[in-house]
Amino acid sequence: MRKLTPVFYISFVLALLFIVWGVIAPDNIEYVLGNVQSVISEYLGWFYLLSATAFVIFAIYLIFSPYGKIKLGKPDEKPEYNYFTWFAFLFTAGMGIGLVFWGVAEPLYHYYGPPTGEPESDAAAAAALRYSFFHWGIHPWAIYSIVALALAYFKFRHDSPGVVSAALRPVFGDKVDGPIGTLINVLVVFATIFGVATSLGFGAAQVTGGLSYSLGFVSNNIGTQIIVIGIITVLYLISAGTGLNRGIRILSMTNIVLAVGLMLFLLAVGPTVYIFDVFTTTLGSYLQNLPSMSFSTATFIGDRDWLESWTIFYWAWWIAWSPFVGTFIARVSRGRTIREFVLGVLAVPTLFGAVWFSVFGATGISLDNAMNGMLYSIMSEQGEEIALFSLLENFPLASIMITLAILLIVSFFVTSADSATFVLGMQTTNGSLNPPTSVKMVWGVIQSSAAAVLLYFGGLAGLEMAMIIAALPFTFVMLLMVVSIFKALKSERHILQTDKAAVQAERNRLREEKERLKKEKEELKKQVKSPKNR
Repeated sequence: MRKLTPVFYISFVLALLFIVWGVIAPDNIEYVLGNVQSVISEYLGWFYLLSATAFVIFAIYLIFSPYGKIKLGKPDEKPEYNYFTWFAFLFTAGMGIGLVFWGVAEPLYHYYGPPTGEPESDAAAAAALRYSFFHWGIHPWAIYSIVALALAYFKFRHDSPGVVSAALRPVFGDKVDGPIGTLINVLVVFATIFGVATSLGFGAAQVTGGLSYSLGFVSNNIGTQIIVIGIITVLYLISAGTGLNRGIRILSMTNIVLAVGLMLFLLAVGPTVYIFDVFTTTLGSYLQNLPSMSFSTATFIGDRDWLESWTIFYWAWWIAWSPFVGTFIARVSRGRTIREFVLGVLAVPTLFGAVWFSVFGATGISLDNAMNGMLYSIMSEQGEEIALFSLLENFPLASIMITLAILLIVSFFVTSADSATFVLGMQTTNGSLNPPTSVKMVWGVIQSSAAAVLLYFGGLAGLEMAMIIAALPFTFVMLLMVVSIFKALKSERHILQTDKAAVQAERNRLREEKERLKKEKEELKKQVKSPKNR
């Protein structure tokens, strides 16, 4: 067994203290976290917006820069996984439960409470889908790509430990081997615990809501949700013991099949033409309005409370999730070029998310209009975790589809938690690509306990509080990672120049060879025409 690092012990003690605090004094922890979260949202919302957009700009720059040809690994290395498996890993780790939870609920919320304009209007419907694309599109995947790229680049190209602190060596030098590095890695662990705990809380609430909605005799309350967390904890701890290439890989493939199957079913039985129209129109509107949405702080136009509850919360969520998702994406991306990596991470999941929200969101708004607002009323009364199931109930094979949706959520739940235990194990064993099962088990129990405590004292609102707080310090770490990547890539300029010189030399050789062959051809023609050869 690998020797445990100080990061493991410090993180474990702090996480345990938080859980004990939540159990002993839930009202106090809710009060403290609520105040901190309010201050951050009110005074530092602009910082989240600027940071997230800076990550997008840097990621796009890397695609078109000369550095795009640099490989995440040794020059002769090939990708470890094919495209389909790689995209399955990206989708499962990066969005998972969130897409299923918010696919119907978020567009409906925006439709009835848009950031600007009249609720329940055509403009509100357009804004609802556009902002759903925005919150689940390029920005989150750019955030993930920064962390993943830094870890993969330094780990596979320079043989550094697979921990975040090692990716900051160009900034801090050998100080990353001391207290500064330990502090950074502890922040990573905490952001991961709270980021994943939020998704686990959403997943538990939706599984419980689905069981309650379909079976009736299951109560949708905090007690049932904690029981669900306990049961699924056992499942993902079993999966965690099988390793990356068995448990997580099989679950990721299962997730893709179930998610695509559910989406295609609703596309077929729902308002198909309307869905395609919505996708086409909203994709164009999203790209057209991307700059203004990215920088809007609702200072002059819009609802500031809406911005804090949605966009700022989402950017905090993605940043808090980025150590977990970034580490996992880095682990499965060895052998790809920077250009291929960034394009794949940005484009494919963004398009899939756009299709997902077009299918579920557009169907939800269309059905709600047909039912005179009944779908939204049910969601408002029973919680957003009910939205998907109340939608599916209005289509053929409702019982089968609801069961399929519950299985999909459970599968995502298990995969996300399993992946998180893998990442936490890596970050607390100095970047081991195969952390000990015992370490993964410890973090599995810790993150489930954190999710249960957050649900107990504040429900989903409590999860959101912890998310925004945990993301703040790691945002600074991510900005430093951008600086670190840029410095490291600049140091490889000589490689690019050497490659360029080699290409130019080859071009010159081919040009000279062409000239030589041309002269030989002319000589042959002269010889043929010569009287001596007649």
